[in-house]
Amino acid sequence: MRGRGAAENPANRFDRLDMPWDGDWLDSERLAGERGWEPRTEFFRDTSKSILSRNDSPDLGFRWSVNPYRGCEHGCSYCYARPSHEYLGFSAGLEFESRIMVKLEAPALLEARLRSRGWEPEPVVLSGNTDCYQPVEKKLEVTRRCLQVFRRLAHPVDVITKNALVLRDRDILGDLASRDLTRVLISITTLDPALAASMEPRASSPKRRLEAIAGLTEAGIPVGVSMAPVIPGLNDHEIPAVLSAAADAGAVWAQYILLRLPHGLRDLFSQWLERCQPTRREKVLGALRQVRSGDLNDSRFGLRMRGEGPRADAVTQIFALARRRAGLERLPQPASTAHYDPTAPPLYARDGTSFIQQELFGEG
Repeated sequence: MRGRGAAENPANRFDRLDMPWDGDWLDSERLAGERGWEPRTEFFRDTSKSILSRNDSPDLGFRWSVNPYRGCEHGCSYCYARPSHEYLGFSAGLEFESRIMVKLEAPALLEARLRSRGWEPEPVVLSGNTDCYQPVEKKLEVTRRCLQVFRRLAHPVDVITKNALVLRDRDILGDLASRDLTRVLISITTLDPALAASMEPRASSPKRRLEAIAGLTEAGIPVGVSMAPVIPGLNDHEIPAVLSAAADAGAVWAQYILLRLPHGLRDLFSQWLERCQPTRREKVLGALRQVRSGDLNDSRFGLRMRGEGPRADAVTQIFALARRRAGLERLPQPASTAHYDPTAPPLYARDGTSFIQQELFGEG
């Protein structure tokens, strides 16, 4: 399906009832799909009353994150966040990338939380689940307004994205960086534009991501590169080239995450391989089983990001060598909390009404 990472809408694992094709009226929609029909992207208002998400995972280097969007238009075939959409009653497949929840009140909620009594400042990550710079951000600017809150309060924030749209906000990020308040991590999985286009259909091209690293570096913002995920048998051979290109663009550190396939993602990714990489499908799935104790996923802390066994160890060693050769071992210091000022003049009214200046919710 053109421009989509999934071509399926599997049953929600929490639903007790699933509706398959009935051979009658649904045939018209199915036939339309066979002719190239594509579902439109729809946006829904998320009225959550809190915005900071907390995690206690020892595998992650942060505790708090902000996700302005749930679901992600990038549609990456491998995205570990897909199963989280099932908590909303959607599927982890097409609906994850075409039914997007938007937290319009995120900046006001964020400001209220960061000003609240008892809040102890520590770096917050944008985003820990879905990308904060997915395409609709260009129009809505929810992430940009969140960054304005961090700047106003001089509160530390780190950014993770695979979209060159982050360059739009280099003015705010540059101000934050001048006080050691931010770091940006750009995700690059491959330098092959054709592979990226099928695997990450609505994310920025590899070339644009490298340009984002260069542009942020020029603005004085510390930038790292994340090869996430490394997919054995598909992109692991690109590790040296990706790190070298990122270093040439100005990145100063690098990290990686090994592919993991929780819940229904294992079937979705397998189906993507069958559609887009049929000659590599068995090789990739076999390699994944080698690093996941014979399965396609391992949720154990300490192993889910790195895997285990000889093949996983080889990836670790290759990455370490490539990182050293590219000069990407200089981890930046954690963003500073020394400048935090909760008494700075507010940006938003207490009820958040000053923020809500537009309504969306049409076709993407």
